[in-house]
Amino acid sequence: MASLCVPANLPDVAEDVEQLHKAFSGWGTNEDLIITILGHRNAYQRKLIREVYASTYGEDLLKTLDKELTSDFERVVHLFTLDPPERDAFLANEATKKFTSSNWVLIEIACTRSSEDLFNARRSYHARYKKSLEEDVAQHTSGDFRKLLVPLLTSYRYEGPEVNTHLANSEAKILHEKISHKAYNDEDLIRIIATRSKAQLSATLNAYNNDYGHAITKDLKEDPKDDYLKLLRATIKCLTCPEKYYEKLLRLAINKMGTDESALTRVVTTRAEVDLKRIKEEYYRRNSVPLDRAIAKDTNGDYEKMLIALVGAESA
Repeated sequence: MASLCVPANLPDVAEDVEQLHKAFSGWGTNEDLIITILGHRNAYQRKLIREVYASTYGEDLLKTLDKELTSDFERVVHLFTLDPPERDAFLANEATKKFTSSNWVLIEIACTRSSEDLFNARRSYHARYKKSLEEDVAQHTSGDFRKLLVPLLTSYRYEGPEVNTHLANSEAKILHEKISHKAYNDEDLIRIIATRSKAQLSATLNAYNNDYGHAITKDLKEDPKDDYLKLLRATIKCLTCPEKYYEKLLRLAINKMGTDESALTRVVTTRAEVDLKRIKEEYYRRNSVPLDRAIAKDTNGDYEKMLIALVGAESA
C-alpha cells in the first residue's frame, strides 16, 4: 500500500470540515458534496477531518453521517470514513454476530491484511468493544471453524521474502498426507496455514502442485457442500492470491439475482486504498467488463456515485 501523505495545507482540512457541516445544514443533505470530499480523501486526511470536525462542532462526524444518510449510501460512506483498523474491527464484530457459510469477513481480515494491520485491527477491537476479537470469535463459533479462525486471527506472520525450500517440500508432504486421510482439521495442517509467512506458504503450495500434479484447493473439494472446506479454500485463496478471491466475490455480488450490496460495499471500501487496481484488472480479465461499468449497471443514486468515486480513486 502506498504511504499516505500528510496534507501540506492544514486549512484545506478546515475547509473540508466547514463544507461538510454545510452539507448537513439547510433543507436536506447535500450528498454530492459529501461524496466530493470523503470519496476523494486518503485515510490520514479522513482521520484528520473527523478530529477537526469534532473539535470544531462538538459532534462525531460518523454519528452525523449516520443520522443524515440512509441505506446503502450511509453504509458505504460510514465504512470508508472509518480509519482502516476501526473499519476492520467494526466488520469483524458484525461477523461474529452472524457468521454463516457465506460470510467470510473474518477470513478476509485474518488473511489479506499485513501482520501489522491485523494487529492494529485487534487493538482497535479492544478499544471499541472492551474485549478481544479472538474471545468473541471463540464464543460465537465452534468445532472446526473455531479451530481454524482463532489461530488465523491471532497470527503475526513474518513478512520477509525468504523461503526455505526443504521446509516447503516437507510441509507439502505433511499437507498431502493429512488431506489424503481427510484430516482437514489436523493440528499440523492448521499450524502450517495459520503461521507460515505468505512467501513460505506459497512455496509450500507450489511444491504441493509440483509433487502431486494439481493445486491443493482441488483436493479440498472432496465435498463441495462442506462449509469448513469452503472456508479452508477461501483461506488459502486470501493468503496466496487475494485479487482472485475478491474478483470472485465481486462477480457473485454483482451478477447474481439482486445485488449483494453488503459484499460489494465491503470489498470496495476495504480494498480501495490497498489493491483495488489489481482486483479491477482481474475483474476485467475474467469478465471482459470494467468493474466501474458493472457497478454502474447494478446500482444507482448516491450509492452508485460513492462506489464509482472509490473504484476510480486509485487511478485518478
